Amino acid sequence: MFQIIWIVIVGAVLGVLAKMLLPGKQAIPFWLTVLLGMGGAWLGNAVAGWIGVRHTSGIDWIRHLLQLAGALVLVGGGASFWAGVRHKD
Repeated sequence: MFQIIWIVIVGAVLGVLAKMLLPGKQAIPFWLTVLLGMGGAWLGNAVAGWIGVRHTSGIDWIRHLLQLAGALVLVGGGASFWAGVRHKD
């Protein structure tokens, strides 16, 4: 149960950070920001595993940066997709 709560918290933090770092306004709802942040965390963990830096001694800075990069990609892409869906007539 606590793991699910932790995943949601990390997704929210990564999603909000991604929205702050991306230029312009990402007009997506908060729930989508959290989901995309969670996806970014998963993507960053996968890439960290593929390149062999998922588990290191100390703080896993590379893994955390990869998670943020994943969130940036997903939030940026998700905001573009959301804008297209919301403005269709």
